[in-house]
Amino acid sequence: MFNERYLYLSLDLLSISLPFVYSFYSPAPFYKKWKHLWIAILIPALFFIVWDEWFTQMGVWGFNPRYLTGIYIGSLPLEEVLFFICIPYACVFTYHALNYLVKKDYVGPYQTKITWILVAALVILGAIHYDKWYTAVTFFLLAAFLIILTVFIKPDYLGRFYFSYLFILIPFFIVNGILTGSFIEEQVVWYNPAEQIDFRMGTIPFEDTFYGMLLIVMNVSILEYLQKRKIPQA
Repeated sequence: MFNERYLYLSLDLLSISLPFVYSFYSPAPFYKKWKHLWIAILIPALFFIVWDEWFTQMGVWGFNPRYLTGIYIGSLPLEEVLFFICIPYACVFTYHALNYLVKKDYVGPYQTKITWILVAALVILGAIHYDKWYTAVTFFLLAAFLIILTVFIKPDYLGRFYFSYLFILIPFFIVNGILTGSFIEEQVVWYNPAEQIDFRMGTIPFEDTFYGMLLIVMNVSILEYLQKRKIPQA
């Protein structure tokens, strides 16, 4: 019989398992990106873990011990820390796989328009809900990061990122749905309703979609930078 204390840990491990196995698919070997990938995962992970610790101590969100192994790093359960490694690995693998499978960049010609529309919407919603910590911080940070990318970095991969994120949202809704109480008796992760918009997609807070987008676009951006930077000639 499955021990519910391992539910969150199981979700982490299941999320990374298939992407890890298929990382060795010879026509598109993802494992060859590991040198840069782990840097691209760990830098955002450190940022998000600090943010997570801060919000946990503030009571913006918290964790149900019923579904946890009981191992903590600071205020965060081990499973939450692993989330910022396992989920980005799976999502960046999806981005890599779609780049291999879909050669044409269908969204690329529109990436700048999409970005500015998204930034405008995020800033407006963040300003309207400035008194809600989760909403305001998430929306303003994502808007700021997209502005930095568009104005200073001028990436050519944002269209492919937006395209892949549509596919990433499918497993996202499954995993995050379970974490927020779908299909189980209680929530694994609970949220303070005073610190978020009163709108959920099933059991998933609206903000989670953009929190996840910020995490993955940071992963992808760092990976793309590390892969494309020129090595100085001797």
